[in-house]
Amino acid sequence: MKNIAVFCASSPKVPEIYFEDARKVSASLVKAGYGIIYGGGGAGLMGAVADEALRYKGCIKGIIPGFMVDVEWEHKDVEDMVHVETMHKRKELMVQQSAGIVALPGGTGTLEELFEVMSLKKLGQYPHPIVVLNTGGYYDGLLALTSKMVEERFMRPVHNEMWTIVNTPEEVVPAIKNAKPWGEDSIRFAAL
Repeated sequence: MKNIAVFCASSPKVPEIYFEDARKVSASLVKAGYGIIYGGGGAGLMGAVADEALRYKGCIKGIIPGFMVDVEWEHKDVEDMVHVETMHKRKELMVQQSAGIVALPGGTGTLEELFEVMSLKKLGQYPHPIVVLNTGGYYDGLLALTSKMVEERFMRPVHNEMWTIVNTPEEVVPAIKNAKPWGEDSIRFAAL
């Protein structure tokens, strides 16, 4: 079974549309036969992803730093839960054990995870699909920024092909399955 790492928000206060889409993405991943690796939280979009995967009897693995366990952020019903020391180790394991990334809307933590994996892909260190769910235009500003990076030659145009942007949960699984191949040789044009 291939695992997809899901990066997303832990805040329980975001608008309901983000929860709805998180649940739909989780259900569609499970129905398509993917396992889910996520940040181990029980609240926010993280909790919604986990709850939906459990509801559909999917395979879900949480990876959570000990300090988050100490403040009781850990999802209590996810049996496959790995405790690590740092946020860095959490992200490292999520990336290493995944065959694709799905980024749902989130805050600085989600953006940090997404940008690190994009940097790894740019350097030929992560060949797998990266899919970003742009619910309600949430990531429009990020798309404008990466377009500006290309326009100002901080990145090549091909680097905006490292990821697939979708607007609905129903597009996520097809985007994973149809992602453009990305090889280790991409490091040859990473800095040009």
